[in-house]
Amino acid sequence: MKFIADKTVPYLKGILDSLADITYLSSEEFTPEHVRDVDALIVRSIDKCTRELLQGSRVKLITSATIGFDHIDTHYCEQAGIVWRNAPGCNARSVAQYVLAGLVARSLRLGDSLQGKTMGIVGVGHVGKELEIVCHAYGMRVLRNDPPRAEIEGADGFVSLETLAEEADIISFHTPLTREGRYPTFHLADDAFFNRLQKKPCIINAARGAIIDTSALLKASQSGRVGDLIIDCWEGEPHINRLLLQQAYIATPHIAGFSADGKANGTRACLEQIASFFQLDIPKLSDVQPPLPEQPLIDLNRFSRHRVEQAILSCFNPLEVDRRLRETPERFEWFRANYHYPREFQAYTIANATPQEADLLKQLGFQIQNKQQ
Repeated sequence: MKFIADKTVPYLKGILDSLADITYLSSEEFTPEHVRDVDALIVRSIDKCTRELLQGSRVKLITSATIGFDHIDTHYCEQAGIVWRNAPGCNARSVAQYVLAGLVARSLRLGDSLQGKTMGIVGVGHVGKELEIVCHAYGMRVLRNDPPRAEIEGADGFVSLETLAEEADIISFHTPLTREGRYPTFHLADDAFFNRLQKKPCIINAARGAIIDTSALLKASQSGRVGDLIIDCWEGEPHINRLLLQQAYIATPHIAGFSADGKANGTRACLEQIASFFQLDIPKLSDVQPPLPEQPLIDLNRFSRHRVEQAILSCFNPLEVDRRLRETPERFEWFRANYHYPREFQAYTIANATPQEADLLKQLGFQIQNKQQ
């Protein structure tokens, strides 16, 4: 068998090499000539699996180490009999923790607690559910908007986009990008949406850039209808809107889901799909693990104030990434390709927490050191 893998898929090299003829390529090298005689592709979102790439090839399976799949021409794949698989939920916790870190940084700047704030979550799938958990842990009220889920499960527990726009202090988007069907999300947040806002909310996009109409968001920002902007996903990536970059409180290069844990989950999912499809036993599958953090122990006694918040920012501080992007926004893709993947909260152990701190940090996913240790 012959496989091609994007050479930037983490923790993959050496896992399949003894079982198949596997070639590692850059996204620019994914060409019809290279994939013509290949059985399977292992890709990321930067690898566009189009009709032009796939037509005339013997590709039977495409596995993507990502939650999203808008880089795959699914209609063509279904016509051509090519099976495609993504990795739903692989980096859901990473995105939720990115949002929380952004909100924590913002709350420290404003001197305003997150407790009691109303969080509106648009799209309550894998990521939205994880975000809901951390928001509840922080004592926030959560409004959930997800018409597809509401249709299946019933309206209880969900609100309309209009209600969310009227009541939320923070609105975070976590839908896939779709242009068809009953509930398209392309430019879901448009002029009409922003004109309905009542509380000048903080707007967060850590899903897909085109869910939000950039021109409408800029107008809303300039007119004062929205508050701070936390933008990880941009229309037209990697050529991001420089005015939006200036307007944003936190601006990052689409790395919210780039935790080491999420990357390992995505790679592992691809391998499991390959094993199932080709009836392979992959002995080294368990070797797909992220490295340990450089400082896995966080002693809260290091911090004189805001100890929980400082622990969160010790794991990941979006302001550091923001600074680098602002300095050289033209290096958007370089930052993504050369990003140092942080570990998620569960990789860290907290020392010297009070019972109240320990309870909150445990709900967020941290390990808590026993006092006797």
